[in-house]
Amino acid sequence: MDKLKMHSPNFVDKNIAKIAELFPNCVTESHNDKGELQKAVDFDLLKQELSAQIVEGAQERYQLNWPGKREALLTANAPIAKTLRPCREESVNFNTTKNLFIEGDNLDALKLLQETYLGKVNMIYIDPPYNTGNDFIYEDNFAEDAEEYKLRSNEKDVDGNRLIANNESNGRFHSDWLSMIYSRLTLAKSVLSNDGVIFISIDDNEVFNLRKICDEIFGEAGFVGSFLWEKRITRENRKVVSNRHDYILCYTKYSSSENRALGLLPMNEEAISRYKNPDNDIRGIWTSVPAIAQAGHGTKNQFYTLITPSGRQIDPPSGSCWRYTQEKMNEAIKNNKIWFGSDGNGVPRIKKFLDEGQQGLTVETIWWAKEVGTNDSAKRELTKLFDNVAVFDTPKPYQLIKRMLKIATSKDSIVLDFFSGSAPTAQATIDINNEDGGSRKFIMVQLPEVCDDKSEAFKAGYKTIAEISKERIRRAGKKIKEENANKEGIENLDIGFRVLKIDTSNMAEVYYNPAAISQEDLFAQVDNLKPDRTEEDLLFQVMLDWGVDLTLPIRRETIADKTVFFVDQNALVACFNKQGTIDDAFAKELAKYHPLRVVFRDAGFKDDSAKINVEQVFKLLSPVTKVKTL
Repeated sequence: MDKLKMHSPNFVDKNIAKIAELFPNCVTESHNDKGELQKAVDFDLLKQELSAQIVEGAQERYQLNWPGKREALLTANAPIAKTLRPCREESVNFNTTKNLFIEGDNLDALKLLQETYLGKVNMIYIDPPYNTGNDFIYEDNFAEDAEEYKLRSNEKDVDGNRLIANNESNGRFHSDWLSMIYSRLTLAKSVLSNDGVIFISIDDNEVFNLRKICDEIFGEAGFVGSFLWEKRITRENRKVVSNRHDYILCYTKYSSSENRALGLLPMNEEAISRYKNPDNDIRGIWTSVPAIAQAGHGTKNQFYTLITPSGRQIDPPSGSCWRYTQEKMNEAIKNNKIWFGSDGNGVPRIKKFLDEGQQGLTVETIWWAKEVGTNDSAKRELTKLFDNVAVFDTPKPYQLIKRMLKIATSKDSIVLDFFSGSAPTAQATIDINNEDGGSRKFIMVQLPEVCDDKSEAFKAGYKTIAEISKERIRRAGKKIKEENANKEGIENLDIGFRVLKIDTSNMAEVYYNPAAISQEDLFAQVDNLKPDRTEEDLLFQVMLDWGVDLTLPIRRETIADKTVFFVDQNALVACFNKQGTIDDAFAKELAKYHPLRVVFRDAGFKDDSAKINVEQVFKLLSPVTKVKTL
């Protein structure tokens, strides 16, 4: 019976496997530091496979490089021995919600989510530190190997801090920030769906470096657009230049002719007001578009003299051709689809009806404050939501993120924000679901960054940014439901979230590093699980390891005096009884449910023969069931 590995995937092994599929001759074997054989890549041979010329030595190439880049990639690929522990008391509608709030380091969170959400997230929005010299960035430790990184339980300094000030006196002003964002974006790409998009807020300090990093990770062809957001409407006279905008970079995972990446914005009142019906067309109101096109894109059938119904002859302007061929144009004129002006002698234009085809507005590169809000308007709204307490200095307006949701998601999309901050992405997701009846799901990730003890948030009782995030979702969800109490189906709006907190693995240290346990400690290590962990803690680590959706409904039952968890009916059945009473009779009861997966606590079996018999019972009575131990 196999054991669960109980740590995040080793991406190096996966990447080597991918290379082996394309270039099997480039995969070889080498000894690691322990003298064990492992797969490795012959990079010299791989370089030659990818070059039409003989490759000799290092070559100059077009790339962005900085001190620590290779270590950042190594850290991104290294597995970790951590888990997500459920926190019911801080959650809202824990049993029914499809939303997640993960509290902890976002690098760890992205690693832990790989198995479950690989290629499933439809939209990512992040608002990372801008690297102004006054803000803070994540302190990642690149000076250790993958094994040390996996075993390390916590990533904090002696004062319990996970963030460091990245000022210019640090000496690596850009490099630390680049390493921080590079490893996280590398992992983010893995969870993004093939047609998914990522939006990243940034300012002038790192926008050009970020663009190059994204070109490397997502490919230059994955670039969708660089949007300018009018973040303020007032002038800053105290600065040399009054900066009124931030950037929002947008990339897609895979660019192709079939992947439009972004949809259309809904028609607004201004756009609709352009539709009229001056000729009382029975098909309704319409607007007109030019009937000409650029000559360079036309065929010979689009160059002709057009004769209007009044008999006037019109040639296309110099450098242009007609948009339609002569045959199609004559058909359109016959069907009253061409407008020649009120007197019938004007330049022809094509009639476009309001209810004809796909309607909407192509998103533009400038996002005005009057349409999506500013930092100031967002702060006022958030302060009002928190009973006039200014809990956050520079929140993003949720209307800004709501625009992204409108052009980048469908009604059942999964949305991820791993720099949650005050959680405007969660509020935007709930709000747009209320608006269009969607069932989008959000995953928020936020470090429990300690609030300044002089801040209004701290004085109001909020000790960390994560606490502010969770409370904002609670209040915003309640407000939306109250304001739409009479709306049909409002009771189905998901305003809840499951709180999961990143912690050290549930497995005792002997599970990962048996060499560190002395002989006299062996009797104390009979159980390979930490004594302070609950059965639900174990369940969520199993769900992570097996790649089971973390929002699936969980049912707890008692069968033969043992607690049994059922995840989504029979997707996963788990029993963590540790009294040594699991036997083949109990296995026969569970096999009646024909679960897809079943897991037992290793110390729960009656004896070694019972462990063997249980596996045989499932092979006989429920052959579809995968059986593992913890």
